[in-house]
Amino acid sequence: MDLPLLEQDFIMIRPYHRADSDAVLDLWLKASLQAHDFVPQAFWHEQLTAMRDHYLPQAETLVLEENDQVLGFVSLHEQRLAALFVSPHAQGRGLGRQLLDEAKRRRDRLELGVYCANARAAAFYRANGFVTVAETHDPHTGQPELTMRWSRE
Repeated sequence: MDLPLLEQDFIMIRPYHRADSDAVLDLWLKASLQAHDFVPQAFWHEQLTAMRDHYLPQAETLVLEENDQVLGFVSLHEQRLAALFVSPHAQGRGLGRQLLDEAKRRRDRLELGVYCANARAAAFYRANGFVTVAETHDPHTGQPELTMRWSRE
């Protein structure tokens, strides 16, 4: 008896390519606006050029795509988790955890900054082994920010 083939979503994490720029920047802006509604929207729009020309090229960035659509990305700079974003319409499916797990496979320790007001993200990082080591203020927005660390040890 032949069983019908089930269509499976194909999820892949791969290195960022310059051709991904528009998709990654669009995802970053939408996710930033959603997750950081306590920061004026104009701030995020003003950061697009710096993201495209400075931050993405200097980081080791990986994209998560499903059926050839970019749904998330993670950027690493040395031992810093500089960015981890999942498209708002794809959140809650474990994609962020997959990206974080891949980042952990590539580093022995990671440090990140997360806004205190972004309780969902802070809880996500705590649930994935990060601990708060400091509380500061982001010099760009003035918002209180947690410095969190994870170590394989």
